[in-house]
Amino acid sequence: MLIYSAKNFEIPFLKAANRQNHQVVFTSERLTSKTAQIAIGFEIVSIFSADDASPLVLEKLKDFGVRYITLRSAGHDNINIKVAKKLKLKVANAPGYSPNAISEHAIALLLALNRKICTAVGQVKRRNFTLDALVGFDVQGKTAGVIGTGKIGSVLVKLLSGFECDILANDLVKSTALEAAYKVRYKSLETLCKEADLIFLCLPLTSETHYLIDKKLLAFMKPEVVLINVARGAIVNTREVLQALDLGKIGGYATDVYEKESGIFFYDHSDAEIKDTLLLELLQHPKTIVTPHQAFVTKEALTNIAKTTFYNIDAWNKQKTPVTSLTE
Repeated sequence: MLIYSAKNFEIPFLKAANRQNHQVVFTSERLTSKTAQIAIGFEIVSIFSADDASPLVLEKLKDFGVRYITLRSAGHDNINIKVAKKLKLKVANAPGYSPNAISEHAIALLLALNRKICTAVGQVKRRNFTLDALVGFDVQGKTAGVIGTGKIGSVLVKLLSGFECDILANDLVKSTALEAAYKVRYKSLETLCKEADLIFLCLPLTSETHYLIDKKLLAFMKPEVVLINVARGAIVNTREVLQALDLGKIGGYATDVYEKESGIFFYDHSDAEIKDTLLLELLQHPKTIVTPHQAFVTKEALTNIAKTTFYNIDAWNKQKTPVTSLTE
């Protein structure tokens, strides 16, 4: 088994989950059309959310003898499932590894942006203890909109209820359990954007949700609304969000993801120039907070991802279909 994009922080968890049952080779290289050749001689590869499993790459993996692909992520927008099926590659992911990790990070982003935590830390390190630039608002009593009420969104609803928020939601399927337990009210996207003081994005990236948050929906939002993204970067049109921030049409944007993060996030660019001017603008904007796709990085989540990775492999070895399969 070859594990692409292996990070130092996850390798111990993967080794523990393997229990020396499988021959595993780790590479820090991302899977791309150029690095696919590393998989020659391997039956199984494991990929991360930043890896490229587009049609050309999948065809190369198939030609090199790969039969199985296990994703160390819940999202699978980076792999072309239709092509994988056509090539008879078996693919599985790691869903539901820790909704708590993601939803808790969403709350952390909200509080950090609202209470100016980054600004405050920077100030006090310079021995500036004034409060003029640190005014926030109470989250208690605010109207929160959760777009996407799957496993992550459902946990987020529970956390927001602890802040005594009035909770609106939008999803293709309504959760009667959330409606009953937390008085969640499902609304259209336009209505949610009009009424919410806080908007959380917790939905998968698909052709339908690509650039879901654009200037049309932004126009419905309150001038002071805070937008929090713990889903996928391309759900948001970053350029149009930045324009809305500049024009005072929304109050702030906190995100753990970026639409063009592949090859940038998860890597140290301290001594390298980042040529993506849109990303630089996002990082430097006074009304934004950006974290490097770290929401899933908890001990519990990494343990579950590792266990699911080897569960998928064990199921295939036994000629069984894992419940996490994306191709059957």
